[in-house]
Amino acid sequence: MSTVEELLSEGLAALGLPADSIRQARLLEFLNLMGKWNRIYNLTAIASPQDRVRLHLLDSLAILPHLQGERVLDVGTGAGLPGIPLAIYSPTHRFTLLDSNSKKTRFVQQAAIELGLRNVQVVHSRIEQFRDAEGYDVVLARAYASLADIVRQTGSLLKPGGTILAQKGKLPASEIAELTGWDVEGQALAVPGVEAERHLIKIRNRG
Repeated sequence: MSTVEELLSEGLAALGLPADSIRQARLLEFLNLMGKWNRIYNLTAIASPQDRVRLHLLDSLAILPHLQGERVLDVGTGAGLPGIPLAIYSPTHRFTLLDSNSKKTRFVQQAAIELGLRNVQVVHSRIEQFRDAEGYDVVLARAYASLADIVRQTGSLLKPGGTILAQKGKLPASEIAELTGWDVEGQALAVPGVEAERHLIKIRNRG
């Protein structure tokens, strides 16, 4: 069986991401922190470190080429996914990681501090109560809700021309058909080592 270091290095290469030893070390440290805190905080049901590399780190980083602008909101970030891995690999973006679970935001805040991520802000709030006057270029929603609910809850937080990036398993054709007034594009997402279907749904604000 490949080590987590080997899986991560091979996966990053498959995604076309640079083999940066500092960022790889931060990703692995993030996994270690998740493992330590998981015993008390129930951050993830995935037990295998190798599966966490594939299903947490690489699955998160697969959407990196689709980020735009500067400000990114990760809704329902949970254990900091996909926000923390993306923030490690994209220091030019400013990430707001939001979740209503105080235990999880406590972990994410500590992880951001220990990893030295100055481009991460952690917010403990329900999305219904969250406000931001500046707006976001991108809203991330990974395993969060139906597309209609994602648009309803986060659409007003987008800047004109902003985009929602929703990560799904199978292509949710019926959910896509329900959306009106938005430009919607669904595409297969290749995640190294993951055989299950993964799709990225881009929902663009026409501005």
